[in-house]
Amino acid sequence: MTKKTLEYSVKLPSHTDNLELIRTFVAGVAKKVGFQSEDINKIELAVDEACTNVVEHAYKEKENENIDVAIQIDYQKFTVVVTDKGKRFSPADIDIPDMDQYLAELRVGGLGIYLMKTLMDEVQYHTGPDGKNRVKMVKHFLKR
Repeated sequence: MTKKTLEYSVKLPSHTDNLELIRTFVAGVAKKVGFQSEDINKIELAVDEACTNVVEHAYKEKENENIDVAIQIDYQKFTVVVTDKGKRFSPADIDIPDMDQYLAELRVGGLGIYLMKTLMDEVQYHTGPDGKNRVKMVKHFLKR
């Protein structure tokens, strides 16, 4: 039996107005392949955080650059890869916040990576030899 992989992708200019289109695209595919509302919302929020980071940090709000969002689906998992050509990023440079302290100080922002790792089953960052940054996020169909 051959393993079938479905692939979907979208490329949009790096602009905050396009984040809604990306959320709609990802949520639509997640729904199509059978995820329930709770997991669709988690996937949608994680991808939104990744793309917001691209807009605000990788491209510093330059609107003439692209964000590529690719979805790969096999029988075990739903994988989203967000790719950009912006400023390099190392997750080791970002401290995961102490949530008690964060809430006590009433801080705003800075939770994107924390949220992605909390909402998805796997999150990986990679900058390739082509200079492109990739954030790979996986949600398994069955809980492990």
